Amino acid sequence: MPVLTRDEAQTRARLLDVHRYGIDLDLTRGDEHFGSTTVIRFTAREAGTTFVEVRPAALHRATLDGHALDVATLDDNRLPLTLTPGDHELRVEADMRYSHTGEGMHRFTDPADGETYLYTQCFLDDVQRVFAAFDQPDLKAVFDATVTAPPQWTVLGNALATRVGAPADGRWQLATTAPLSTYFVAFAAGPWHTLRTEHAGLPFALHCRRSLAPHLDADAEELFGITRRCYDRYHQIFDEPYPFDSYDQAFVPEFNAGAMENPGLVTFRDEFVFRSAVTDTERQTRGMVIAHEMAHMWFGDLVTLRWWDDIWLNESFAEYMGYQVLSEVTRFTGTWTDFAVARKSWGYDADQRPSTHPVAPAADAVRDTASALLNFDGISYAKGASALRQLVAWLGEKDFLAGINDHFARHRFGNATLADFIDSLARATGRDVHAWADNWLRTSGVDTLTPRITEDGTEDGAAAGAADGTTGWRLDLHHDGTRPHHLAIGLYDHAPDDPRALVRRDRVEADLPAGGGTRTLAFTGPRPALLLVNDGDLTYAKVRLDAGSWDTALRTLSGLPDPVARAVVWNAARDMVRDGELAPAAYLDAARAHMPHETDIAIAQAVLGFARTQIADRYLPTTARPTALTTLTDLGHDLLRCTDGTGQPDAQGLRLIAVRTLIDSATTPGVLQDWLTAGTVPGGPALDPELRWRTLARLAVLGATTSDAIDAELARDSSATGQEGAARCHAALPDATAKATAWQAMYPGEGKTGPELSNYLFTATAQGFWQPEQLDLVRPYRERYFPAAVTVAARRGPALAIAAGVHGFPHPLVEAETLRLGEACLSDTDPTPALRRKLADQLDDLRRALKIRENVQADS
Repeated sequence: MPVLTRDEAQTRARLLDVHRYGIDLDLTRGDEHFGSTTVIRFTAREAGTTFVEVRPAALHRATLDGHALDVATLDDNRLPLTLTPGDHELRVEADMRYSHTGEGMHRFTDPADGETYLYTQCFLDDVQRVFAAFDQPDLKAVFDATVTAPPQWTVLGNALATRVGAPADGRWQLATTAPLSTYFVAFAAGPWHTLRTEHAGLPFALHCRRSLAPHLDADAEELFGITRRCYDRYHQIFDEPYPFDSYDQAFVPEFNAGAMENPGLVTFRDEFVFRSAVTDTERQTRGMVIAHEMAHMWFGDLVTLRWWDDIWLNESFAEYMGYQVLSEVTRFTGTWTDFAVARKSWGYDADQRPSTHPVAPAADAVRDTASALLNFDGISYAKGASALRQLVAWLGEKDFLAGINDHFARHRFGNATLADFIDSLARATGRDVHAWADNWLRTSGVDTLTPRITEDGTEDGAAAGAADGTTGWRLDLHHDGTRPHHLAIGLYDHAPDDPRALVRRDRVEADLPAGGGTRTLAFTGPRPALLLVNDGDLTYAKVRLDAGSWDTALRTLSGLPDPVARAVVWNAARDMVRDGELAPAAYLDAARAHMPHETDIAIAQAVLGFARTQIADRYLPTTARPTALTTLTDLGHDLLRCTDGTGQPDAQGLRLIAVRTLIDSATTPGVLQDWLTAGTVPGGPALDPELRWRTLARLAVLGATTSDAIDAELARDSSATGQEGAARCHAALPDATAKATAWQAMYPGEGKTGPELSNYLFTATAQGFWQPEQLDLVRPYRERYFPAAVTVAARRGPALAIAAGVHGFPHPLVEAETLRLGEACLSDTDPTPALRRKLADQLDDLRRALKIRENVQADS
């Protein structure tokens, strides 16, 4: 399929002024296709040729100003148009295909009750799978829509929807929208379970599949409460009122992203309707996504990027506001701890790969929509949000918000660029924000900050724990990088009544100029037991600890009073492992020592997750893996003992994390089989569906269950999640036939004519297939993987390509041969852009893992 280039978009934008779309969809034509009729009213500023995008199953007819166009001229997804100056009306009638990959009009039949649901994901360039459009973000227009659906269904859209005609007709009319970019147009149809309320005169609603109704009802008060509080807070800080006529939040099945900010109809993955126990941090994450998507109503929807090189204007802003606003107005006050210890690592990892790019890449780096899709990553989200947090720390919130409101006022219902945004900030402050943008947004890579302490003429570390008579010391803070940083330096001493606890003596703010180098700060009094650079996590940089501070951290890390400070130290340890400066086993030892005393759920989840999935599975040699799993099992039991008998929410969350760790790290099946038979962990929690499938998956890996037992569990839980769990378990069985069956399901070949796996079932199958315990069994599939992934990505599109490149990659085979085969694939074949980026990133992570293993083996 031809992708839209930046040059083509600019040429078309100069030619056209698009006014209005009339869309009519018929969703009653069967399981494979739906009817789509589009009428576009627009003006050509001069004579010229252009095209409209549409990807039909069958293009029935097209007319321009009442004159028939030759539908045979449709070239893949482009219908050419020859225009005279003036007003025009284009009408396109087509049958379109339903999708099972979460792109375009996705169709899903719920295995729990047989009900069918549809929703659109028109993001970036997928609107042409739903209706004909001039598909680029800077050709905004208003939209009118009618939809015909089965009479028992409800239809949702960007604006208020009303039934018209007789109920049996199933006809719905949607109110005229405000001006929207085409990628924001959204529809959802099905027998939704709906909860409605009103706030500030605006209708709010929640929607989900009927089979999830009890779980949505249980959380409705929390969901509506977060929505109201965020809505009110945004109206306090933004001068522009909410710009649309309603606010619906639909939790939809098999959704590829976390959520999508369609104006008036935000769509979320319906895993956010929790049907099993979750930690409070996971509830906080859901709240952050709600706040994130609502921020988009202003930054992204009201004011939209002109071209995809400015995607950070959407995502970085919403990411920052999501964490900040949620912490200000809800009970979830620990958002920045979670951001520090979990979300930022996504950005740090992406920024150290060869595929890194600036937060705001150069225009020629985003030459078309295919390259634009690659930049929806940890840099555009986590690093961009970190940059904005740094900007607020440096600029001050008052000037930051003044600049934002100026931006909204100047570009409301229009399009804007990075230059426009920076100009608005510059009007609100005397600081040089243009230079700040050059340093922060137009550069790539991660700076590193390394402290060195000199005390009484003695170099760093030699005088650690000096007597109270020490009268002064000097900090030389080395800055390896180019960006300026406004940060805090925390000075911590041992608590007088508890040697395992620390107290903050002082917190000093400092500015590091652009260009790197060393900044020297002089202090009086004794040197601290622990000096923490980037205390409060205000900036985006890797940090190191001096030798004395690192020794203190190893003994007293859980005694740091501020969870954000603990997150900064754990991030430093994580970075040191990845950079080969800290042995993976030393990280495990630190986790074993401090996790039983950790009270922050986000930190516990992140530390144990890194220890389990990266250190045990990838960074340690295969021979050392059993010892690592034993350490994690022992740690899990420690956490269970620490949380036994308490009803506190944080304790229950920590207990749930402990149980997950114990399940995933088990090397023998006995305890897991006992839990599964009893339906509970002694002392709780009960094994809800998520824990039951998790336990069964681990038993499958260990060869301690059967296909019949998996099928019996599926009969017990016939939901969509149950189907994914069964697919994961079947693929995890250490059996040659099970592996062959799973492989054929994922990569059926070009001759496949029947239904293929949805993205979710593909992902679940791939997750089960590759297991570190089964290296000899799966190794023969390694050579087959790369050509199979290239083929399936080319046939099924970007969403499936991403699943194949991430979950389908043979992660457990941390071997030079995997690297050789992958590099040959990139050099000798032509993967689609989405798959190429994922493979390149996976191979870079593999190189890092191989290097870490080499260091471990050299030191042993």
